[in-house]
Amino acid sequence: MSLEAIRNRLPDYAKDLKLNLGSLSTEPALTQQQRAGTFVASAIASRNAELTAAMVAEFGAQLTPEALTAAKAAAAIMGMNNVYYRFTHLVGGDYASMPAKLRMNVMAKPGVEKVDFELWSLAVSAINGCGMCMESHEKVVLHGGLGKEAVQAAVRIASVVHAVAGVLDAEDALASTLRAAA
Repeated sequence: MSLEAIRNRLPDYAKDLKLNLGSLSTEPALTQQQRAGTFVASAIASRNAELTAAMVAEFGAQLTPEALTAAKAAAAIMGMNNVYYRFTHLVGGDYASMPAKLRMNVMAKPGVEKVDFELWSLAVSAINGCGMCMESHEKVVLHGGLGKEAVQAAVRIASVVHAVAGVLDAEDALASTLRAAA
């Protein structure tokens, strides 16, 4: 499945998502690697198998094998970190000062430029709603030389990809309901 196939699968009520997917696929504020990795990491974080397969099929070829692995690793590690650090931030108290005791080795050696991995981690953190992680990754990305336009572009991609996953899930659920009623 391709990006175009996903766009064609979106119903009329999601026309804005269809248009945004198209324009963001050529977003000029990001390099090809940054853009492609953001699409892949965001799709994985959005937890829709069809969308993930389509984004890897569409954008995986624009990434080196190492970069594709790093984008997948960003989604994986942030899936863990976003839950843990959102907890420590929201609950407060002593938890924030306690060692996490979670392995995060990939963050030190992601296999791509640190700024690209951090950008993908930021996009995933936006999807997962971890404010502490978003602030941390945004700071690293800006310090690494990317501008606010690049940060905004990555979060725009994450928001659209996540919304598309929700629409696909909803349409599948509605289709199942209609089949069961028939």
